[in-house]
Amino acid sequence: MTVSFREALAAPGLAAIAEVKRRSPSAGDLRLDADPAQLAADFAVAGAAAISILVDERFGGTLDDLRAARASTGAPLLAKGFFTEEPQLQELKRAGADAVLVILRDVDDRRAAALLAHARELGLDVLVEAHDANELHRAVALGADIVGVNARDLTTFEIDRRAQLELVSRLRAHDAVVVAESGVHTRAQGAAAELAGADAVLVGSALMQAGDPPAKLRELLSRPLVKICGLTRPEDVDAAVEAGADMLGFILAEGSPRRAAAVLDVPDDRLSVAVFVGEAVAAGADLVQLYDQEEGRVRGRDAVLLRNGEPVARVLDLPWDEPDPQHLQRAAASEERVVLAGRLGPDNVRDAVRAVKPWAVDAASRLEAEPGIKDHRKVRAFVAAAR
Repeated sequence: MTVSFREALAAPGLAAIAEVKRRSPSAGDLRLDADPAQLAADFAVAGAAAISILVDERFGGTLDDLRAARASTGAPLLAKGFFTEEPQLQELKRAGADAVLVILRDVDDRRAAALLAHARELGLDVLVEAHDANELHRAVALGADIVGVNARDLTTFEIDRRAQLELVSRLRAHDAVVVAESGVHTRAQGAAAELAGADAVLVGSALMQAGDPPAKLRELLSRPLVKICGLTRPEDVDAAVEAGADMLGFILAEGSPRRAAAVLDVPDDRLSVAVFVGEAVAAGADLVQLYDQEEGRVRGRDAVLLRNGEPVARVLDLPWDEPDPQHLQRAAASEERVVLAGRLGPDNVRDAVRAVKPWAVDAASRLEAEPGIKDHRKVRAFVAAAR
């Protein structure tokens, strides 16, 4: 059964549109010898939900690249370029496209509506691209059912991922498939888009600049994410980042032996998490992990992961200082996005991942030399085992 471009992006979990392009106006030459047929086939095997093919000469692309990709894979193909006229869509359909890009910066609403209507007649899906709040409003008003939010300003080429994620989150109220475009180079950046409400990410430059593009795609899509929690020192943050951790956690709850004075600086390509018990306050972190308060204990058992005050995942933990033989079975039965915690370490995380298949794993106490001080060797071993 053939899956449409839209259906492929709307499947559960974070999807990826892997892009084939030889050069970029912002980054220059990326991979001049790129073989679209080979890359399209390899990306499909590596887990791409769809493949984007640049057909514009400014990106080193041609229609022949689209035809070559079509001959090599049955995955949905997005033709990407600057399209403003109906005959262009007909040509792209004949060359093998399943979907086309319409950039609202380049067309007024009347022209955009005509392109959308003609694409429907041809059986093409349309990725309608917006960059700012006005264009987002226009996309919704046009009834676009696939909306791409580009983090890159196409005039200045600057990336503003924070503004992008804010726009992505606004689309939660609308029945559209949402694609976060540009600026995704790490698992954490993809996860940030996912938690904001994106169904998919479009990744181009990060793949084309990688030594092994399909391996880079697999890395970006791989789960679980890894969170190292209970960090109190900059050198431990650095060690966790170097080891490959995606999320860095800072416990700000009174009574915790791992209490940090504040959320420390975290690189832009990772996620920071502020951990509270009972009540959260502004701390400058990307996410908040909030435990219930429980009489006589530092924290309750489970927590909720929040983005801008909205629940985005459940942290399934052990009771404070107590075992639970059914912990993994309980977590595996959850239908929510699960962050698995509870005495995880290098020796048991692999089995826990197999049993639960969590979205993320979270470790603190078993990676320490002493409370609040990380053993860097254990941190490296944990991240490697979790992968």
